[in-house]
Amino acid sequence: MKKTPYKIDYVLKNGSTAVLWKLISTPSGLSEWFAEDVEQNDNVFTFKWENASQKADLVSMNAGTSIRFHWEEDPDDTYFEFQIDYSELTGAITLSVTDFADSSDKKGSMGLWNSQIETLARRSGM
Repeated sequence: MKKTPYKIDYVLKNGSTAVLWKLISTPSGLSEWFAEDVEQNDNVFTFKWENASQKADLVSMNAGTSIRFHWEEDPDDTYFEFQIDYSELTGAITLSVTDFADSSDKKGSMGLWNSQIETLARRSGM
């Protein structure tokens, strides 16, 4: 079944875009909320959970704003991406997550992101 993209926006409070950027773009930051351990070797990130690991290639990065990864075992036209938007008017920080899932997995995938971002918000105080 073909995976299709979806996007979820999370409005974070009391945060700093610099802190959020560290949490979504560095192995140490990602280890705080996304995986138990993350290692980086050039443009390959290895995410580890309990007895499993997955590798993702760093596809693109706009420092301070967005980062895109591609799971090595997924189809070439898929990715997951984090994008930070800051509203000067309201001071709100929005973290947008774009991911791909097939229709039968989309609800579960979105639930997993909700849980992960809740952990990120709790651990970072945002």
